[in-house]
Amino acid sequence: MNNRNLWLLTLSQVFGFTTAAVNVFLSGIIGSQLVSIKSFATLPPTIFIIGTATCTVFASYIMRKFGRKFGFISASIASSLSSLLAAYSINVESFILFCISCLLMGMGLAFVHQYRFAASESVDKEKIPKAVSIILLAGILSGFIGLYIANLSKDLIIDHLYVGSYLSLACLNILPAILLTFFKNIDKPEESRSFEGRSYKELISQPRFLQAVVASAFAYAIMAFLMTATPISMHINDKFNLNETGIVLQWHIVGMFLPSLITGRLIQKYGHSIIMYCGISFFLISFLIGYFDQVFLNYLISLIFLGMGWNFLFISGTSLLVIAYRPEEKYKAQGFNDLTVFSTQALGALSAGFLLNITSWQAINLMCFPFLIFIAFVIRRADVIEANKRL
Repeated sequence: MNNRNLWLLTLSQVFGFTTAAVNVFLSGIIGSQLVSIKSFATLPPTIFIIGTATCTVFASYIMRKFGRKFGFISASIASSLSSLLAAYSINVESFILFCISCLLMGMGLAFVHQYRFAASESVDKEKIPKAVSIILLAGILSGFIGLYIANLSKDLIIDHLYVGSYLSLACLNILPAILLTFFKNIDKPEESRSFEGRSYKELISQPRFLQAVVASAFAYAIMAFLMTATPISMHINDKFNLNETGIVLQWHIVGMFLPSLITGRLIQKYGHSIIMYCGISFFLISFLIGYFDQVFLNYLISLIFLGMGWNFLFISGTSLLVIAYRPEEKYKAQGFNDLTVFSTQALGALSAGFLLNITSWQAINLMCFPFLIFIAFVIRRADVIEANKRL
């Protein structure tokens, strides 16, 4: 195991992923203050996710062309500058400029999401689930550091609420650029310049590859759909204060990342499909709790289980993906996977504000049930096909 790379990536994840935590927490609330049409309030967090989705293939290309180290450091610097732009846009009360900054920050996050692949390439094949789990576990610190500093510094600039939050974020985002100067590229020469291998159609036709992509994509879409709606539902609609809303989101992030302590081991022991079914079960519990009264405790428990469901499905999907393609196909496969994952996430986030505005918190929880059935179908299909091959 290349411990230096793994731990540098883990520390970089702590600071780099604060971009996601802060924008989930604040961008929808800031959007509601900058625009008069309330259904547009979730446009900034949605554009943030669109930025991630549209930049996934570009991120893969940059790292294939110039190496992961160059891509990671460049993205860290760009993310810091984008956070400064967000601070300026809030200061001048420009909704359009704030949306542009969210797009750019989302594009930077596409590179951060590649940390998990870089970690999986730094370890032996049997240790991939554990390496991915370690990277995602760092997200707990990201959530607490990001939300704490954003809340602490929100009044830093007098009469300009939240400008200080994004100034602080800019400082956090530059830290991975410093840390990753010590990162060592581990690409093999025959892999690093190649986009060869099977076509996208051939990759998707593999049951396990499709299972990995579907599990990760729909886990992210469902999680983004409800997580994006949460600050609006709690703070704007149900009048919970910002501190209470922040606590729910912090514990949601704990639910997203704390299970990573055991998820890798569970995958090694029980297999990817079983852990994916467990993730579906956690989602189901989250939806059922969300259907009841909109009190603080229900929000809290529902969002924790939502995070746990995402963790089991996403880590299982990622660790299954990296063994479902050939070495020379890694940038193609990873780019396609992340494009799919973050495009569906963007659709989930984009629809959240609109559907919450015309229905209710209970209703949007019920809307998620059909997607669980689809995930379960794809998992079962892959298991049956693999079982028949062994006969």
